Amino acid sequence: IRLYYLLFALLFLFLLPVPGNSSIISGLQKYYCKIRSSQCALIGCLPKEEQIGRCSLRGRKCCRKKK
Repeated sequence: IRLYYLLFALLFLFLLPVPGNSSIISGLQKYYCKIRSSQCALIGCLPKEEQIGRCSLRGRKCCRKKK
């Protein structure tokens, strides 16, 4: 059981964002956006799209077509 606590702590520290290097978090956010059959927009979503999340910490938006 203590092994699970150790593995959880290591996983948490590995995914903890480091200032100036957010490639792990951004990669996960982009992957999550793609799974939801959406696309990442640099500035903003098109008028016929809605924002459903973010693709990066710098402001890219995850957009999909409105239902």
